Order: sequence, then C-alpha cells, then structure tokens
Amino acid sequence: MKKSVAVLTAALLSAGLSLFPATSQAALPLAVDGQQLPSLAPMIEQVAPAVVSVSVSGTHVSRQEIPEPFRYFFGPNAPRERVQERPFRGLGSGVIIDAEDGYIVTNHHVIDGADKILVSLADGREFEAKLIGSDQSSDVALLQVEAGDLTEVKLAKSDELRVGDFAVAIGNPFGLGQTVTSGIVSALGRSGLNIESLENFIQTDAAINSGNSGGALVNLNGELIGINTAILAPSGGNVGIGFAIPSDMVKGLTEQIIEYGEVRRGVLGVLGRELDNETAKLFGLESQHGAFVSQVVPDSAAAKAGLKAGDIIVSVNGRKIRTFAELRAKVATMGAGSKVKLGIIRDGDQENVNVTLSEAEGENVKASVVHPALEGAKLSTYNQDGIQGVAITELEERSPAARQGLRKGDIILGVNRERVQSLKALRKLLEDYEGALALNIRRDNANMYLIVR
Repeated sequence: MKKSVAVLTAALLSAGLSLFPATSQAALPLAVDGQQLPSLAPMIEQVAPAVVSVSVSGTHVSRQEIPEPFRYFFGPNAPRERVQERPFRGLGSGVIIDAEDGYIVTNHHVIDGADKILVSLADGREFEAKLIGSDQSSDVALLQVEAGDLTEVKLAKSDELRVGDFAVAIGNPFGLGQTVTSGIVSALGRSGLNIESLENFIQTDAAINSGNSGGALVNLNGELIGINTAILAPSGGNVGIGFAIPSDMVKGLTEQIIEYGEVRRGVLGVLGRELDNETAKLFGLESQHGAFVSQVVPDSAAAKAGLKAGDIIVSVNGRKIRTFAELRAKVATMGAGSKVKLGIIRDGDQENVNVTLSEAEGENVKASVVHPALEGAKLSTYNQDGIQGVAITELEERSPAARQGLRKGDIILGVNRERVQSLKALRKLLEDYEGALALNIRRDNANMYLIVR
C-alpha cells in the first residue's frame, strides 16, 4: 500500500500539481500508514468556480414548400410555404476565460438558435448572457456577462500536450450540476470524425456526457487545455472516448471574435492530402507525419511565399503536425494577416517558409457585423454563372433584415450605386457607414433596388 501511494504521489508531483494547500494540519487529507493521500481537490477548488452551466431557450423554425396544386384551393394569395415554430430548451457548460470583461467560451452547438442564454455560476448566481460571436466550423462561441467577483481559468498551451498527460473534465452532464471526472490525454490531432468542419481534437478518456459540451478540460495545474465538445458513443453512453477543442484554437478564435465580432479566418491556399506510407516511400521519407501539398492555388498566400506542389509541410510555427487535417485546422484558426512559419521538406531537404495568411472568402458571417439594418441575415460571397456578389444564405423570420424586405437567396450586386463583388468588398464599403442603404439586388433572375435603413 505504501509503495502504491508513493508512486501515485510522485506521478502527480511530476505533473506540477500542488497536492495540498498550505493550511493547518486539520485541513490535510487523511493519511494511510502515516502517508498523506494525494488529492485533486485543491486544484478543483480553484478551477471549479470558472466553469458555469449554460441553459438556452429559443424557437426552431421549419419551412415546408406547399405544392402548387394545393395552393390553388387557398386562392391567389396563398403562401408558398408553411412555417412551423417549435420552442426548445437546452443545457450545456461554459468556461470563464476573462473575469474582468466577463467573457465565457462554450460550444456553438450549445447556443445555436437560442433567443435567451442564461449562465449559472458555481456559487448559485445567475445572469443573462450576451452572444458576442460564434464560429460553426470550429464549434466555438463566446458569451459575455456583466458580473463582478468572477473566477477565470488560465489557458495552457495545448501544443505542448503529450499523450499520457493527466486531464480533468469539469461540466454539467445531464443537468445534474457541476461534475468532475478525470483521465488522461489519449490522443492528439484527431480528425476525420465528421463532427465539425475543422477538426483537430484532443482525445481523452475522462468521462464526458451530454451537457458537458462547452465545459473545461484542464491539466493538473488547473489550466485549460481544451473545451469538451463531443463523445464517441455507439451505445448512447460514455465509453471513454471524448473529444475537446485544443486551447490554442480556442485562444485564436476568441481573440478574433472579441476584436471583430466574427472569425476572420486565414487561408493558406494549398490542396493536399495525408502523407501515407506509399507517398513517404516515394519521397524517401522515414516519417509518415506531415501534409502533402498536391497543388498550390495561384495568387494565394502559399504561392506568394514560394510553396510548391510536392512540398511536405511538417510543422507550423515550430510545432510538428501529423496530418493535412491538422494543418487545415491550425491555419483556419489563425486570423487573416497572421504570419506563419512553415517547416517543409522539399527534394529531401528541410527548410522553413514564412507565409502571411490571406483572408477567407465565402464564409458565412452574421450580417449585423456588416450593417445593423441587415441583422438577422447571414452573408456569403457569391460567384456562379458569371454573377458575382454577396448572397443572403440564411434569414431569420421577423428579423430587421426580413422586415426590410430581404429574402433568403437574394444576391447583393451593389450598394449605394457602387458594385460589390465579394463579402470582403461589402465589409470594406460599409465600414463605419451608418446611413440608409440602396441595395441593388438580383432576385428570381431579375434586378431590383431595395432601400434599407
């Protein structure tokens, strides 16, 4: 017994955990044969107040097109579609990352479509939260509450994680209230799970269940290493395979949301695939870790930096990458204009290439960050059949944009008699502009003008 206690104590101490608070002897844990038992309690007591419960409510709107023969029976003014509204409620978790400004990070899927977001603190206080911004592709959302005496959790560098590091998950599973589970980092750089568009997950065997989404995955120092997001559950329950978004990704995304109200994703401009065994042999490589570049997009950031087809990217800013999916996720998390040092292998030689990322086009963004009159719409660059502009890809019922007469599928070709060919151009044109807008819109193969205020 003495030997097992000593081994566990040594393991936890080597991980940098301060096992016992510097308090009186009465506050120390129980002892066995004169040896104090190791405990995670001191660390949990420090971190737990930074993990919150998130409850949401809203209305799901579904639309079903009414076939033309049926519309005939309802007269000439019959609606083209039937709209159904169904209220919903949901539960999740969140993590306070900035106590002074009240910023809380959670998952996009936790708050998606919510009309009201309520945050409950560990001390029992409740606050209505404001959604600052979210990113569906990476499943990250940022909330804000106006409250004092908050506790924040420090972000660790997830790039420094190793398989086998201890991990502790804190969240609100099944609405039971704050719950703590522990395990290890089971794998890094997990992708291909079809959970999100951008996948670079930390895998852990710390138990994660429904309601843990948006909660904290911390190391033994009480630092945030990831945001718990999903589980692999063939039987519907926890089987010891959970996934978390790395803290480095969370940091990059939330910084962009705070500054711009949205994620301004960076783009490298390469196409490629994983470096498999066959490709590695063809290029005389022993390692199978890296991203094989099969094509460089003309005039892209990669092309300007001198990257070539056949290059193998093996590191980003000095950190090794394992797969092309990991490269994609890391780059997409960085903001447009970020300077990145890529380690590559070319013709058997290793070298570094410095790249300045360009801005992604075609991303769905909330129109409210472009102009208040467009609130309720989502916009994306449109370039099809010789038509260039900005498409309204989504539109909320009874939103300001809908009340102004805009429709889903409209393509904005111009604003105030100035041609607009991309979302980037529209943002630049309307930067700091507060007046009414004369929108040149293409709708149902016809052009029209719409004045919005």
